[in-house]
Amino acid sequence: MTQPHLPADAPALPPPPAAPAVQGQGHGRPKQPPLTGVWHGRSDDPRWVRPAFLGLLLVVALAYLWNLSASGYANSFYSAAVQAGSQSWKAMFFGSLDSANAITVDKPPASLWPMALSVRIFGLSSWAILVPQVLMGVATAGVLYAAVRRRFSAAAGLLTVAAFALTPVAALMFRFNNPDALLALLMTVTVYCVLRGMENGRTKWLVWAGVAVGLAFLAKTLQAFLILPPLAVLYAVFAPGRPLKRIGQLLLSGLAMVVAGGWWVAVVELWPASSRPYIGGSQNNSFLELTFGYNGLGRINGEETGSVGGGGGMGGGSQWGETGIDRMFNSEIGSQISWLLPAALLLLVAGVVVTWKARRTDTARAAFLAWGGSLVMTMVVFSFMAGIFHQYYTVALAPYAAALVGMGASVLWEERARFTASAALGVTVAVTAVWSYVLLNRTPDYVPWLRWVILVGGVAAGLGIAVAGRLNRQLALGAAGVGLVAALAGPTAYTISTLDTGHSGSIVTAGPAGASTMGGRGGGPGGGEGGMRGGGTQPPGQGQQSQQAGGMGQPPTGGMPGQNQGQGQGQGQGQNQGTGNGKQQGGTGTMPGGTGTMPGGTGTMPGGAGMGERGFAGGMGGGGMGGLLNGAQVNAKAKALVEKNADDYTWAAAAIGSQNAASYQLSTGKPVMAIGGFNGSDPSPTLAQFKSYVEDGKIHYFIGGGMGGMGGGSGSASKIQSWVEKNYTKVTVGSATFYDLTQPKS
Repeated sequence: MTQPHLPADAPALPPPPAAPAVQGQGHGRPKQPPLTGVWHGRSDDPRWVRPAFLGLLLVVALAYLWNLSASGYANSFYSAAVQAGSQSWKAMFFGSLDSANAITVDKPPASLWPMALSVRIFGLSSWAILVPQVLMGVATAGVLYAAVRRRFSAAAGLLTVAAFALTPVAALMFRFNNPDALLALLMTVTVYCVLRGMENGRTKWLVWAGVAVGLAFLAKTLQAFLILPPLAVLYAVFAPGRPLKRIGQLLLSGLAMVVAGGWWVAVVELWPASSRPYIGGSQNNSFLELTFGYNGLGRINGEETGSVGGGGGMGGGSQWGETGIDRMFNSEIGSQISWLLPAALLLLVAGVVVTWKARRTDTARAAFLAWGGSLVMTMVVFSFMAGIFHQYYTVALAPYAAALVGMGASVLWEERARFTASAALGVTVAVTAVWSYVLLNRTPDYVPWLRWVILVGGVAAGLGIAVAGRLNRQLALGAAGVGLVAALAGPTAYTISTLDTGHSGSIVTAGPAGASTMGGRGGGPGGGEGGMRGGGTQPPGQGQQSQQAGGMGQPPTGGMPGQNQGQGQGQGQGQNQGTGNGKQQGGTGTMPGGTGTMPGGTGTMPGGAGMGERGFAGGMGGGGMGGLLNGAQVNAKAKALVEKNADDYTWAAAAIGSQNAASYQLSTGKPVMAIGGFNGSDPSPTLAQFKSYVEDGKIHYFIGGGMGGMGGGSGSASKIQSWVEKNYTKVTVGSATFYDLTQPKS
């Protein structure tokens, strides 16, 4: 059975030779078939536990599958790479944006592989792309339960799963095709493996932890390393065994990490550059440069070569919002992740206090320190990084916070006979209710009565829980039930809104309209809430749905104005049309190189024709910031034009910026070259290379209206665009502009 939790003054328990017995596989017990353990659970569990756990996983799966296709291709940038990988094994290996392997995405490709395999099996569709992400969410919930249940009660494990699944940003990103879903799963597996190793000091679990981190590196590079310092220190200090053995195990874990993550890097760096795609996001066609620059230190200090933003300083504002210790709680981030963060931090402290006097190798204290150290380390880095930062990055915090909530609430409830424990739990419930009120008050038109019910019910439940040790069992359970509902009602409401809404484009947020205001002091690119959301490309037969549709019947609200001034005034008019059951009116923003207003679902975005402070060349149809973040809508005539004789060319077309290229590629199923990569700022291809491709008859059309390299860099995209416009005749199809590269001007 699970060992009782230790009060601060309790004597240390004997070492756990019973650790295998916790698994239901101790000495003297008949070995069960593998699937029997999965279905029936631990032999000492009450009968209701395993059905409750499996039922909860089923509810999570069904909820995350609900309305899944409303997001269409979600982030077209990654969907195009998935499509390419389903057509070419080489493109799948490198993470190329097109099956002809012109350029890769700006991340390593591990997160693309499950989706590409799914599309190979089931064909290209929204479901084939996004269902693997949902399964990752269910798997993360299962690993969380397994990790918590090994040392704590079944109720603690179930509460952990509920807290995780009801975190709004988790409901968003485990239904979206960015790398963050796989990263969160592998980080959860890493903590699980470390805790397994700390039970009995077996090396294999440290090796598996290293493998998980290495694979996580292949999902999102250096972010995978954020939790390594607290976990390494934890194992070195508190794991069983002699110190030299523990150090040796950590070194073996590091070696496993290098092998699991480094094999792909070695292949890419050793592969002749002339026969592989250009490494997107780099300026020198080097994955190592991408890792330590744009995706590495550049995210911390804001010096990201080729980026559309960044800058700012520690503790101040940046292009990507306010930095500082309160960043996870402010108006930009708070509604995504912070609902249970105060509770998680309070329960972390409480859990460490309760287990403080336990033996050095106590696994309950180790669990609090592992999940808590991972949470605090990641929070601190996120709070102060001055480079590119998006709200959805915070999904990495969801598993850590959920585990702390489940474990901490369980420990304090079991110790409720002591007033200090019951009072701590009561205060946690009350604080959570008050913070939910604050977050809900930021969207006052969204279910306006809910915040008051949570506030009153949560505070009252907190008072009841504080004296739970002096109440009879029924009253104590009643107070706990009300407190649980009050704590989870707020994030549940935002999660329901998230599940009921399609999300597309490069920057997405959870919750109802207005839940996350972009900008802060520095202002986000393009301005306020909704200013660059919506858009994107939908699979055939699906209408365009705004990313931030109002939830629960409330009307959406506009955003706050953001500011980021350029030097030129825009003249172009871009269309970004869509239909669907969700609408959102975006904010107004001043962007580099021009001014623009982009209502999220349907509307227009005046682009900037001049060059801005970061080299922004304004957008026409599908260009500018809209083209950078959301791609273009491809009408039937434009689709037919690109498809014409497409098989006679290596690339049916070329467009500046990955989102624009992705829109046409997903619509036609034909490879489209993304000039300059995501931002249009990568120096690939050069003008000389592009001319050579045209002379060799490898590219049919050039799609006008790109960004021209808005992130700075070499300006190759701008040079290519100028050369094409000078030498080839423009053809307008609807709102889109094409240049037939087989028909030069006479």
